[in-house]
Amino acid sequence: MTVPTRVTARDATTPLSESLTRAASLATGFEVRFGLPADPVERAGWTTCAEFTAEPARFDAWRGSLAEWLREQYGEAPERTTAGYVMSWYLNVVGVLGGVLFHMARRVPSLRPQDVAIKVAGQGRPHTMGVALLTDDFACLPDDPAGNHPAATVVADEGALAALLRARFAAHSAAFVAAFGPTVRLGRRMLWAAATDALDSAAWTAGQMCGDESSGVVDASLLLPAKLEPFTSASTLRATETGWTRRRESCCFHYVLPGTEACGTCPRVR
Repeated sequence: MTVPTRVTARDATTPLSESLTRAASLATGFEVRFGLPADPVERAGWTTCAEFTAEPARFDAWRGSLAEWLREQYGEAPERTTAGYVMSWYLNVVGVLGGVLFHMARRVPSLRPQDVAIKVAGQGRPHTMGVALLTDDFACLPDDPAGNHPAATVVADEGALAALLRARFAAHSAAFVAAFGPTVRLGRRMLWAAATDALDSAAWTAGQMCGDESSGVVDASLLLPAKLEPFTSASTLRATETGWTRRRESCCFHYVLPGTEACGTCPRVR
């Protein structure tokens, strides 16, 4: 999934806000920011991931809004499709937050549910429109110019940094699986397959944003060098005659909608 990004920083003096600000001119359409808006009107639509995981009924409400939109567009709203969409949307934005900072700055933010918020569109298609980081804490490499910052934790090398991002994303995904899983009829493997897709796509997306897709693919191989539990596969990115692509591990169940077909990268397609 390619996510166009617009970055707004709460405080341009913190290392992570500086990292995100450097990405601000790359694209538009999806907001990544520090902190939540102070204005109550602008705050509408933002929900912390901790609120989602603590109150799974919020996922039901989100899927309900999506079902209304799908009925308007397709005449039907299969339960599998609303579950698949929300599953992918949620995990992808959390993955992109980690992947962008890892790729662009070799920095890994906290991804705890209480440290991340997402914005869902309030009208029309209720897709994710933004992600916010709520803490300045980060891990970095020994040569990072901000390595002596109070919010920084220095790790040994790129392999250790990639492993930390993988672990932090896995911990957030586990909280999501525990909260979202009982509300839908998707198996545990499907939920972890979606988490695998989100992590594998995160660095690839960042590389595309920076105009160096191949370097994003290399980063994806750092994050998923092999099938590492609880993820369901190593990176599936591969080169083709027309460019890079990947085989998805999970299904969004878009094909269940009337008049549609499975995506070309869907695991249901050989």
